[in-house]
Formats: sequence, C-alpha cells, structure tokens
Amino acid sequence: MKFFVSLLLCMNLALSAPAADYFTPPFAAEMNDTATETDTDPPADMNADAAVTETTAQTDSSADAALSVSAPSVILMEASTGTVIYEKNCHDVLHPASITKIMTLILIFDAIERGQISLDDTVTVSDYAASMGGSQVFLEPGETQTVDTMIKCISVASANDACVAMAEFLCGSESEFVRQMNERAKGLGMNDTTFVNCCGLDTDGHMTSAYDVALMSRELITKHPEIHNYCTIWMENITHNTAKGSSEFGLTNTNKLIKQYEYATGLKTGSTGLAKYCVSATAKKDDMELIAVVMAAPDYKVRFTDATTLLNYGFGKCHIYSDANEDKLPALDVEKGTKEFVNLEYESPFSYISTDGSDLSGVKKTLKLPKSAAAPVKEGDVAGKAVYSLNGKEIGSVNILYTTSVDAATYRDYFLKALQYFLS
Repeated sequence: MKFFVSLLLCMNLALSAPAADYFTPPFAAEMNDTATETDTDPPADMNADAAVTETTAQTDSSADAALSVSAPSVILMEASTGTVIYEKNCHDVLHPASITKIMTLILIFDAIERGQISLDDTVTVSDYAASMGGSQVFLEPGETQTVDTMIKCISVASANDACVAMAEFLCGSESEFVRQMNERAKGLGMNDTTFVNCCGLDTDGHMTSAYDVALMSRELITKHPEIHNYCTIWMENITHNTAKGSSEFGLTNTNKLIKQYEYATGLKTGSTGLAKYCVSATAKKDDMELIAVVMAAPDYKVRFTDATTLLNYGFGKCHIYSDANEDKLPALDVEKGTKEFVNLEYESPFSYISTDGSDLSGVKKTLKLPKSAAAPVKEGDVAGKAVYSLNGKEIGSVNILYTTSVDAATYRDYFLKALQYFLS
C-alpha cells in the first residue's frame, strides 16, 4: 500500500512541477635563361656540415648574426607545428623548378590514400609524357611502369616524363591535374603560388615562394610520411621493358644531402635557367623534423650549403615539447540529461617549439573543465581545454571534446527514472 501511495505522489509531481525543479533521485556519477628543367648538378665537391596555425618565431640581430645564407630567399620551418624559425624574403614570388613536384607527389599520395590507385597499378606512358625534356628517365611511348616505380623516378631522379605520365594516369590530362594542384595549393594557404605544369619546366606564370614550398613540403611529410621511403633512396635501378627489349636504367638521387647530411630525410631539388638552384630539404633529429627551403641560389653548392646552415641552426637553437594526449580523461557529470555522465577526449596532440633554447622540462598541463555539463550535450562540442604553461606563462592549449551526445531529459524520462528507483 505504501508503494502505491509513493507512486501516486511521484506521478502527481511529474505532472505538476516544472522539470527544472523536479526532484531527481540519487543516481551514481562517473568521471616547385632556359625552358629546360635539368635538375642535374656537376660532380658534388662541396663539404656539407653535418590544421595547427603557422606562427613565426621572433628573429633578432643575434639570430641574423648566427646565420649566413647567400640565397636571396630562404625559410626554415618546424614540421609538426608549422612554426617559422627563420626566414629571408620568404614571400618573394620566384620560379620553382622541380620543387614543383612536391605538389605532384601530394596528389599522387592523396589518390593512393583514398583508394583511387594503388602502388601496383600499371601506368602506360603516352607520346606526350615521353616527349618531356630536362630531367627524365627516358620512358618510351607505350612503356608501362607501376605507380611505385613512377614515384621512385619522380622522387629520386626528378623525372619530368614520369610526372606527366602520372598526371595523365590520375586525371586524364596534365591540364586537369594542374587544376587540381592549384586547388590543393589554395587549400593549404599557398597564396603566392600558381602552377602551370606538373614538373617545373620554366613557363610564364609558373611561380611560387619559399614560404609556400615549405607549406606543401610540410603537408607531404606529415600527411604522407611514406614519401621518406622514396626520397631517401640514394641509387636504384629500374627496368625498361619496351619494343626494343629490356634494359636497366640507374636512378641517382639529385639531393646530395641524403649522403652528406646525417639527419637528412628528403625532400626535393630543382634547377632551371630561370629558377637557378632550389631545394626543399627535410631533416630529423631527436624527434624534431625541420624543413629548409632555399630558392634562386646561384649554384648547386650554395643551395646545399645554405640548407645545411639553416638545419644546423634549427637543431642547435630549437627544442620541441610534444604531448600525444593519450591519457584517459575523467567523465563529466550531466545535469538534467538522459544520461548521467558523458565521456571526454582531446581534440588533438599538442606540440610547442622553443626557438630561444629554453628548457621545456618544466611544461605543465592543466585541465580546465566545468564541474558538470548541462544537457543537451552534442558530440564533438567543446567541453573545456587542456592548457599548457611554462614558467607560469601559457604556451598553448588543446580543446577537450564530448565523445557522445546527451539529450535533455523530458518529464517522461524523469518519471521512468523515478519508477525505476522505487522498484529497485
């Protein structure tokens, strides 16, 4: 009898009282002077010394004094954060030569990632692709090679013929492929760039900047790190199977830093009459990967010497703090919702680069979360943030998100909870 009286009282309250005021039973809570792209150097005799928002490190007179670079336009960027560590006329619009191929490779790897093509697919070389001058691997019309081999030809030997063959394979024509290159560049914020071809031959209007080359280099190595498996190959043979028979052709890397700089991981060289000598050099040391772009250097020695100088400066001056953010977050109580609590997750890992030699061992992470969340709660919305500080100064943060949605409770939900409570 007492049970039915209690039940009637609960029903009466559910029908008469505002939901916000309704009694809630105690539920448990839980917490790239000729039009020929050669990209071929004289014999190497130089001695080489051993989406986050991009930010620019402050450069002062001491930093400028520490660096001596001869090329007119350079930039040094840290890959994980996009931080510009050093720059000199990095937005000057210049001819890129074969560093154009960085964007070509991005589109190729994008297509592989989405399953449009595979490394084992066979590419047939057209008359047009085989007619490309400059850097080439002498592909013949009708010859077939795998996508994997084509990537090696582009990455190692800077082959123009392979670039055009891949453009036609992916998009039907080089012009459509170039349209997509420009579209991808726009998406990366490459505002100084206009591509006219996919390989870097000197052509009116085919221009970019050191800054934009750094942006696309960063995209390639961070989104498609497997590129390092190709651009670090020093020498390798490919096989031409044509109507003339089978023959071996040797590929030799145009990037001498692969042999001469111990931390080198890539990425791409370029040289033409108008572009002079260019390089986008990547290197990794102690989990920090740097991108050094050198454009319009007067000779091949200068481009590699300047790249080495930039990389050494970066590794000597910079330290990086990284947090994978894989620790488990406490669940957050939900007020007036259909669930009692909601789980949380970090939006992304966190990285911070110091360009002044600061000791980053004292970085602290503090979770800024409310005591509870008010329903409705939507999956992916921001619940709070993890704040990182060094010596009491905030250096960055990462959003903390709700992993699921929680609807606001209705009178019916409250009644069912009440009923379950009294029946338990």
